[in-house]
Amino acid sequence: MVSIKDLAKHLDISIGTVSRALNDKPDVNKQTRAKVLQAADNLGYVANQSGRSLRQGTTNAIGFLIESGADTEGNSDNFFMGVIDGLQSELSKHKLDLLVLPCSTDEDPENYVKRMVARQLVDGMIISATHTIDKRIDFLSKSKLPFVALGQSETGKNHPWIDLDFEGVARVSIDRFVKNGHQRIAIALSANQLNLGSIFLKSYKDSLKRHDIEFAPELVLQANSNDKGGYAIADELLNLNDRPTAILLVHELMAHGLYRRFAEDGLVVGRDLAVIGFRNSAQARMFSPSLTSFKLSLRDLGIALAASLLSTMPAYQKHYSGKMLSQIWPMEIVDGESDAVKIPKNPI
Repeated sequence: MVSIKDLAKHLDISIGTVSRALNDKPDVNKQTRAKVLQAADNLGYVANQSGRSLRQGTTNAIGFLIESGADTEGNSDNFFMGVIDGLQSELSKHKLDLLVLPCSTDEDPENYVKRMVARQLVDGMIISATHTIDKRIDFLSKSKLPFVALGQSETGKNHPWIDLDFEGVARVSIDRFVKNGHQRIAIALSANQLNLGSIFLKSYKDSLKRHDIEFAPELVLQANSNDKGGYAIADELLNLNDRPTAILLVHELMAHGLYRRFAEDGLVVGRDLAVIGFRNSAQARMFSPSLTSFKLSLRDLGIALAASLLSTMPAYQKHYSGKMLSQIWPMEIVDGESDAVKIPKNPI
């Protein structure tokens, strides 16, 4: 690897002059700077970022904690890739790198965060998969490491967060089902204990109550948020004595397994059961019949997460004055054929 010393020897000028030219210091004339930069490019010189970061007391990196494990096994969802694209787009404006930090569901997430902070890998952190009571939030708040949460939590009230509109999705979906005559409506939740499930369930219950529909605990089904989970949900649903006529899925990939299990019994989604999925992902758009679901821009979400985090970091605050630190991310329904079935009203 070519060093500053090698550049200085090649150009026959002092190491100090080379260093100042590379760091764009004003006391180096334009000709010398141009000569140094050209030589650096020709010889393949790359600055030693670890040494520079050590001197500056920063890493110039932001960590993005995501959860991995049994619940995501076989899940080809591109959710995080879209968010990452937006994050890196915004962070690159400030020459910041993004480190993806996958935490296994087999490991305590608080211990994982503590280990990452102790290693001083990043200058700020984005956490996801928030729990109703999330000890990571308390720890990060005390550690003074800037962070933003992708998801709400009942833990802490003074940290920035952005969450998808799970409440709105459940409300709009139930209203849509009821408009089509459905009264017995199921909901499929993820088997994990994430806070989004609590928000989704509460809005589901509130929406049923608003329509004077009695809540039935047996219609709250739980499984992994993937194809296998959807298949298990459908199997459980088909074995109910009093089957629901509609179901809302917390994750659109559940729909694949649900469609498959229904087909095995000669049943058709959109004719024998009304289904609404969560997100209008690329996979959801491939379903037949097409899945009614909700759209959002993952790239814009990633950009907003980065802006929210950087607005809390002194070195970047001037670029983000007035940015909203916490917000519900809107989602818009996309009509499909999966909820086309209507239940005729009983004649009076």
